[in-house]
Amino acid sequence: MEHVKKPDWLKISIGANARYTETKRIVDTHHLHTICSSGRCPNLGECWGKGTATFMIAGAICTRSCKFCNTQSGRPLPLVPDEPEQVAESVRLMQLDHAVVTSVDRDDLPDLGASHWAATIRAIKRTNPTTTLETLIPDFQGRAELVRMVTDARPDIVSHNLETVRRLTPLVRSVARYDTSLSVIRLIADSGLTAKSGLMVGLGETEDEVLQAMDDLLEQGCRILTIGQYLQPSRKHYPVAEYIHPEQFRRYKELGEGKGFATVESGPLVRSSYHAEKHLKFSTTKPADRP
Repeated sequence: MEHVKKPDWLKISIGANARYTETKRIVDTHHLHTICSSGRCPNLGECWGKGTATFMIAGAICTRSCKFCNTQSGRPLPLVPDEPEQVAESVRLMQLDHAVVTSVDRDDLPDLGASHWAATIRAIKRTNPTTTLETLIPDFQGRAELVRMVTDARPDIVSHNLETVRRLTPLVRSVARYDTSLSVIRLIADSGLTAKSGLMVGLGETEDEVLQAMDDLLEQGCRILTIGQYLQPSRKHYPVAEYIHPEQFRRYKELGEGKGFATVESGPLVRSSYHAEKHLKFSTTKPADRP
């Protein structure tokens, strides 16, 4: 496929304010790990400046090898038993108002990492009773009992990314299946928690396919959707087919909210946790679910 030139609207400018500067100082001083910095997120400055950060648990090596993702693939190291407490302490040190936690896929573990997820959520809530929490979870192979281990720990929002449209799923996701991801969204919604998902565009999908994906998510109870531009991490990854114009992203937001999403974050630099703190207003978690 011919290389597509990156447009001007994807140029990144990382600003800073006092909250960002203090967050960065704490991260550097205590050697804390956030996917914000390791993943070179284009929204790092904005999110840290608002008191929001994203942590990745269960190691840095994924058991899957999706063609869009820059995470290292291979045989993961054993889980760190006290990681839940470490992450909870990191949230406390960073004085976060809102934390987002994600992870690699751990298909090597008997429970695919679900109990580690639950322990991390509970530790964060115990140590940081005023900090709200969003979790961006893997599909756990669609196993309902494992998804429920996460939802039973009662984070405020649970997100699972559909990533792309049905036609392109086999081309860019190594193991995950479109219908499996939809079933995970249904399990989240049925638990009474707020279900959220994300799509990448620019992989070669059509507008009609994106609108169908929206319909599929809504049918499963998804309330919040993020849509962002796919950026090819390296020449070995799936190529960018098109850089979607900001006007089209605005159109997706308008169409999605018209279809029934509570909110749609849609823009070239939008990522899964972008404006995550704003989405709390759509959370269905009851006050009694928090310590």
